[in-house]
Amino acid sequence: MALFQKKPSLETSAPFYTVGLETTLLIVGLGNPGKEYEDTRHNIGFEILDNFAKKQDFPEWINKKDLKSTITSHKLGSNKIILAKPTIYMNNSGEAVQAIQHFYRIDNSKTLVVHDEIDIDFGFIRTRVGGASAGHNGIKSVIQHCGDDFSRVRIGIGPKKPVQIKSEDYVLASFSKQQQENIKLLLQESNSILSEYSFGTGELPAETRNFIV
Repeated sequence: MALFQKKPSLETSAPFYTVGLETTLLIVGLGNPGKEYEDTRHNIGFEILDNFAKKQDFPEWINKKDLKSTITSHKLGSNKIILAKPTIYMNNSGEAVQAIQHFYRIDNSKTLVVHDEIDIDFGFIRTRVGGASAGHNGIKSVIQHCGDDFSRVRIGIGPKKPVQIKSEDYVLASFSKQQQENIKLLLQESNSILSEYSFGTGELPAETRNFIV
């Protein structure tokens, strides 16, 4: 029989309390910088983020040259939400998204990109995770720099009319008068989607939404 017995340790590596972990989500709106591109179809990603930031009382946008973006952040529910608008041209958007992800240590599973899509009719918004670029140069750049498994909110701006117009000319033009009358509805529905994403678990509703009844 042993003369000495080891006393049980009173120390433990387990914490005596738990701290709620804050999830950081990144939402990027795609567009082109400069006054000449404001209110064009290709810049609807910027417009949607501006509206969301205003509705949710985000602070003023700050220009971050090292991140090639303007940034604002705010806590919504238990999540920290970072909104970003690249300050470089659409075709190079992936450089900005990659820089932001590296700086804040955010991966694609917590990244959402909002962008226009010519193959979806105006009046529809579709969500998806992953996939190809569908010819969108901004998404093509993000895939090139970050991979393809990020979430997307795809804003319909089609169909292209007149049919013979070049796609690049169509997306860089302003919305038609009829479409402009429904932009408010588009912003309302987009705000609803981003709110669900931001206040929830960072997962998108897997559905197509029609914002024109």
